[in-house]
Amino acid sequence: MLRIPIIVVLLCFLTSSCTESGKPIVKNTVDQVFDYAMVIHGGAGSLRPENADESMRLDYTEALTDALKIGDLILSNGGTSEDAVVEVISFLEDSPLFNAGKGAVFTHDGQNELDASIMNGKDYNAGAVAAIRNTKNPIKAAQAVMNHSKHVLLTSDGADQFALSKGLETVDTSYFFTEDNWNRLQNILAEDKETGINESFYPDWKYGTVGAVALDKSGNLSAGTSTGGMTNKKYDRVGDSPLIGAGTYADNKTCGVSCTGHGEYFIRYAVASKVTHRMAYLGESVEEAAATVIANLKTQGGDGGLIALDSKGHAAMPYNTNCMFRGYIAPDSILVKFFE
Repeated sequence: MLRIPIIVVLLCFLTSSCTESGKPIVKNTVDQVFDYAMVIHGGAGSLRPENADESMRLDYTEALTDALKIGDLILSNGGTSEDAVVEVISFLEDSPLFNAGKGAVFTHDGQNELDASIMNGKDYNAGAVAAIRNTKNPIKAAQAVMNHSKHVLLTSDGADQFALSKGLETVDTSYFFTEDNWNRLQNILAEDKETGINESFYPDWKYGTVGAVALDKSGNLSAGTSTGGMTNKKYDRVGDSPLIGAGTYADNKTCGVSCTGHGEYFIRYAVASKVTHRMAYLGESVEEAAATVIANLKTQGGDGGLIALDSKGHAAMPYNTNCMFRGYIAPDSILVKFFE
């Protein structure tokens, strides 16, 4: 029998549950166990439905749908969760729609600095890179650190050199230039000059970080995150995306997590690992743990969201901003529902 997967792509501007304080959660049948599953995100932020035209909606819908199809093809054919995460995030990094890879925003000095991390839930192995400038796909550099070094986190020129030594594709820095992101920086710099405020960085309408969490047929979870940081950031600032426990975490006994938002808060509150700890020590479901962590983060001033996937293939995607770009896929027996 031909298996037809159900692909559910949920964009903030396409759902009625996307409100200023909305925290939609994927609800799953408690006893249902899936052979495999994947959840992805393309960032959370302040975009409102009335500001998203039809062309934008179609572009993001197509990109997230294609990403989910890549993950489904790998996982349905018995591929590993690690491979699925890396290939899906690489695809999103190659799109200028997201603040990662090709679509990375510019620092105050007009540079693109890329961060990424990946973790396996089976053995807690992890790898990450920060502030790299020449590796085309940062998530592949993070994977190389995880699988071919004794370290967890490499930074800047050294990380790029390591990636090159492992045969990863490198590009000139001009590859990451996009006119929209450049103009956004110029507008911020002009505003700084006019007001004299000179803030260290500004939140964008969308924290365009990308991430993926996958469960494979062997029961292994993997999680990964990739970002271009924040527009106009200074002083070689690094956010949560390359930090294990803050922006990314995976544990086969609980869940895998990838985060998106204002990184300083995700670092301070160790958001990704906190979800897994609530499941392990309080006995909460992935939906309960994820929703509580993001709600508590908001009370501390932290904006953003996360995706999480447990060992049964149940997903959660809470956020405390206006919207979050997100999607989920599993075999055809899945039932998915979103609500506030």
